[in-house]
Amino acid sequence: MKKIRCAIYTRKSSEDGLEQEFNSLDAQREACAAYVASQKHEGWVLLPAAYDDGGLSGGSLQRPALQRLLQDMAEGLVDQVVVYKIDRLTRSLADFSKIVDVLDAAGASFVSVTQSFNTATSMGRLTLNMLLSFAQFEREVTAERIRDKIAASKRKGLWMGGLVPIGYDANGRTLSINVAEAQTVRTLYDLYEAHQTVRAVTQQAAALGLKTKLRQASAASHPSGGVAFSRGHIHQILTNPLYAGRIRHRKTVHDGQHPALIDPERWERIQGMLQAGATKKRRSRSKTQSSLLCGKLFDETGDRLTPSHAKTKAGKRLRYYISHRLIAQSGEAHQGGWRLPAPELEAQIATLIAKTISGHGWCAELIPSASPDEIGRLRSTIDAYLKKTREKHLLALVAKVTVQPGEMRVTLDPDHMAQTLQIATGNIEPDCLVITTAFQIRKRGVETKLILADAPRTLDQTLIKNIARAHHWFTRITSGASVADIAKADGASKDRIQKVLPLAFLAPDIVRDVLEGKQPLSFTSDWCMHHPLPSDWQDQRALLATL
Repeated sequence: MKKIRCAIYTRKSSEDGLEQEFNSLDAQREACAAYVASQKHEGWVLLPAAYDDGGLSGGSLQRPALQRLLQDMAEGLVDQVVVYKIDRLTRSLADFSKIVDVLDAAGASFVSVTQSFNTATSMGRLTLNMLLSFAQFEREVTAERIRDKIAASKRKGLWMGGLVPIGYDANGRTLSINVAEAQTVRTLYDLYEAHQTVRAVTQQAAALGLKTKLRQASAASHPSGGVAFSRGHIHQILTNPLYAGRIRHRKTVHDGQHPALIDPERWERIQGMLQAGATKKRRSRSKTQSSLLCGKLFDETGDRLTPSHAKTKAGKRLRYYISHRLIAQSGEAHQGGWRLPAPELEAQIATLIAKTISGHGWCAELIPSASPDEIGRLRSTIDAYLKKTREKHLLALVAKVTVQPGEMRVTLDPDHMAQTLQIATGNIEPDCLVITTAFQIRKRGVETKLILADAPRTLDQTLIKNIARAHHWFTRITSGASVADIAKADGASKDRIQKVLPLAFLAPDIVRDVLEGKQPLSFTSDWCMHHPLPSDWQDQRALLATL
């Protein structure tokens, strides 16, 4: 029987949850592996290589694991691509046709384990292409029709449904005033005019016992709402033009057919107050969250790393330094670049500078012509400076930072150093202002984290727990328990147990390195779950040396 080599591809759009021990990618892979095992009688064999894209959208083919999979298919290393659902592979009909071309050229096929499609047969390919074509066409036409209808109705000032805002009741295609709730809305507007901050309004509303709208979807469902107002909810009420008798459609506001709760002129005046408060808040935040390395950070190609930021679903603001070409060529195929977490990078560089200038003998190297007394005074100046200085002051000493694979170079500004240390610029040895350090890279989704050579290492608690768990399970197996017994008793899947068990046979020195945080950065639980570990200790050491 001919063997059919199967490769599992998994994808998750967001990075949320990828740090968990058993995440969405693991769940997809487990389901696909079970399906491949069920086709063993057909000659299906699962390849050990993992093709996982975490934190990447399905709207583009520019995904590292997918590109690696397509390359392996082109080289004839894969016969069957197995995915959990079609949309894990791609969401675009055009992209799917490109993938099918690669599959056909390589004589490979594609199967979705939760949908009845197998492109190994001509009928499967025909059915899949027809359904994808009609689904995309219907989705686009329906969306256009609904958008046009909603836009036309809102231009007439009609209410187009959704959650009825507090202060109103639904009345066909318009709204009528709910007298009791309307008083709550008016009170919130009064409070804002009196205090002029949403935070103060939130506190006063809670003190007055004001509650949100009580809702009940059906007679059988539990009611929702009726709780204290949050700051976000109050801000939404204060900025909603609905209360001024208007209907918003995207960026356009139309006159509505429902009565206003707030006089339109008063509503406009309050919007001006809100915008003025928001501008003041942004200016304050920009002072505390400014990118301290802006204009000073470059990569090995000379490309500048530009400050950028993103927000999590919880509203947390995350700062990054990103290669300028990734921003300028957004949406295009590019040659790669850097995406570094800003707070961590700034802290690492500040620590590196402090450690360097406080080092034994640095003062003598900085000013070779200085006398012992002058060096002693300089040493005292540096010690006093480091006691009172903050991270932003240390980063102000930086003239340029260059990041290249495996190495980071920090160049200090001679004029700023001379002013800070109260010495003459001409006496400074320029070579002492260049700090070079090696680093290792740890990838998480599209983000790259630098681990400096001398930086303290954190213990991988997940890996440590899995090693302990593997020894515990192996002891139970040697005592007569089966994998099925352990899975039932511990609430773990048999596949999970079988993946973790090899950790019980790690060489003692490797286990010691893990407990001390000295193992290679890439040697994680997730890596172990997707790569076979050799049983021979010498082979294990050789494998880890390549990571």
